Amino acid sequence: MMKKAIIVGATSGIGREVAKVLLCDGWQLGLAGRREEALNELQALAPERISVEVLDVTAADAPQRLLRLIRQTGGMDLFLLTSGIGFHNVELLPDIEIKTVDTNVEGFVRMVTAAFHFFSEQNDGHIAVVSSVAGTKGMGGAPSYSASKRFQNTYIEALSQLAHIRKLPICFTDIRPGFVATSLLDKNRSYPMLMDVEYVAHHIVRALRKRKRIAVIDWRYALTVFFWRLLPGRMWERMKV
Repeated sequence: MMKKAIIVGATSGIGREVAKVLLCDGWQLGLAGRREEALNELQALAPERISVEVLDVTAADAPQRLLRLIRQTGGMDLFLLTSGIGFHNVELLPDIEIKTVDTNVEGFVRMVTAAFHFFSEQNDGHIAVVSSVAGTKGMGGAPSYSASKRFQNTYIEALSQLAHIRKLPICFTDIRPGFVATSLLDKNRSYPMLMDVEYVAHHIVRALRKRKRIAVIDWRYALTVFFWRLLPGRMWERMKV
C-alpha cells in the first residue's frame, strides 16, 4: 500500500524540497501552505498523487483544513510540520517577537495537537517537526526564535512521553537543522556552515525512514551543539552569537 504523508509548510524551502524527495520515493502526498499558486505548481508535478490545501497555521480553522486535506489524500501515515518564521531582532521590536511566537508556538501547537489526535484515533502514526539547533541555547540576536524552537523541542518530548503513558504507537522525530539557504534567511547577512536546501531535504528523509527521535543536520552542527551544551551559562551569555 502506498504510504501517505501530509506536509504543512510545503510551499517553499525545506517543506517543498522534502515533498519532492518523498514524491520520488513513491509517497502519496497532501501538501499545505499559505500560497495557493505555489501549491498548484507542486500538484502539477503529479496530480494523481498530490492533494493540496491552502492553510495558515496561525488561523483558527487550520485543524479543520488539515482534516480536509487528510481526507483528500486518503489518510495519513506521516505528518511533517515545516512551517516557521525567524528574524534577527537585536532591536527587540515587539511586533517581530510576537509574530514569531504566533507562528512557532501557537501555530505549532495548533497543528501538532491536531495530528496527535488524528493518530490517537488511528492508533498509529509518525509526527515529525522541523525545529532548529537554535533551540539549544538562548540566542541574543533572535530571542523569540531560539525560545520558540526550545519550546518545540520540549513539546515534542512531552508528547512522546504522553504517547507512552497512553500506550499509543505514535513515533516522533524532532529535526534540528542549522542554517539552511532558504528565503527565511536575511540576504544581507552571512551565515556560517550554510547548507543547501536539497542536501538538507535528503538528510531529513533519511532520518524519517529510520524514525529517528532527534535528527541534528548535519554532523558539523551536531558537533557544534555538543560543545554549546558544555558551556556554562555565564560564559554563554557573554558570547556574541
